[in-house]
Amino acid sequence: MEEYRIANPALADQGKIKIAWAWNFMPVLKLLQEKYKDERPLKGTRIAACLHLEAKTACLLRALKALGAEVVAAGSNPLSTQDDICAALVAHGIKVYSWHGMTMDEYYGNLHALLAWSPQILIDDGGDLVTLVHKERPDLLPYIKGGCEETTTGVKRLRAMSNEGVLAFPMLAVNDALSKHLFDNRYGTGQSVWDAICRLTNMLVAGKEVVVCGYGWCGRGVASRACGLGARVTIVESDPHRALEAYMDGFYVTDMPTAARTGDIFITTTGNINVIRKEHFALMKSGVILANAGHFDVEISCTDLDEIAVQKSQTRPGVTTYVTKDGRSFHLLVEGRLVNLAGGDGHPIEIMDLSFALQLLSVLYIKERDLEPGLYPVPNEIDKNVAHLKLEALGIKLEKMTTEQEEYMGRWDE
Repeated sequence: MEEYRIANPALADQGKIKIAWAWNFMPVLKLLQEKYKDERPLKGTRIAACLHLEAKTACLLRALKALGAEVVAAGSNPLSTQDDICAALVAHGIKVYSWHGMTMDEYYGNLHALLAWSPQILIDDGGDLVTLVHKERPDLLPYIKGGCEETTTGVKRLRAMSNEGVLAFPMLAVNDALSKHLFDNRYGTGQSVWDAICRLTNMLVAGKEVVVCGYGWCGRGVASRACGLGARVTIVESDPHRALEAYMDGFYVTDMPTAARTGDIFITTTGNINVIRKEHFALMKSGVILANAGHFDVEISCTDLDEIAVQKSQTRPGVTTYVTKDGRSFHLLVEGRLVNLAGGDGHPIEIMDLSFALQLLSVLYIKERDLEPGLYPVPNEIDKNVAHLKLEALGIKLEKMTTEQEEYMGRWDE
């Protein structure tokens, strides 16, 4: 079998520099690697990871290898793969099957190449790898001990599989851990989405009307950072509690047809399909920016944009401009794919230190136990341990309750 499929092995030195920079700011992952490296608890374990292949992910993959694992990796998004990182990983002895700009056929071909190594533990980002095993490689199911899922979208898919009784091995919902979604989805997505939009467009945010579709943890982060940049923010939400929360957080809340008429920048964060579609494009003014922060490129209907456009062109790297018959123009960022990774470097390093520390400890948890098939939460002790380690690295001290206080909190009669 091929040891790797990447764009250019000669880019390894460039990738190593980027990985070294990220490693400097990942104290929790570094501490865990140091703690377990002599024990090498993953020796003899083959781990397949379908993740965004950039510098921070490389730090996780290298840490897994340092703990004894044989690591095989593929990119979870055709536009988020960084070719120099892939080259550096290959130079480090990790099998990689990915390159920037893959077609969807190439993308799935690389996932099949990953699975050809018969992995025992899976780390997934979005659910494609787990889904592919169940649909096209059921022969591997008896040999897979379990895995971990990184994202909201992936956990949604796994929950559906589990509810239908078709999930054939245990998976930990890393996204649902407090140390992940409270920080990664809110502060990570919030900052990295705007990093990417500003990099791609070089436009001012202050004074513009930003429409955020979805007020989950990602939407909260994007909306909050938009305020910090001076934007006026409108929230579009279908859930009544989230809509009410957005209203009480000080945002204008309305439906998509109303928001479509006045928005300047539209950002989808729902994980759902066709959130912005033909009837909304018909109401929009010329010059709007369209960006998606959900995992898959389904939230902004590219099919509808193609249908209504009389002209389509790349007007700036990562920006596709659609011109309609009446002369209006719509600017779609990175083909409607995950904007913060396809158009930027993804979440800040310190945020991914938390998420990837959870991934490493979750892999060890899966390795050490024989769990029944199904979707599991990350154990509370792992979640709290990661938060404690991060606070320790930051030099932040926690208040400790006295014995009297602990006893009082456990009583009901006072």
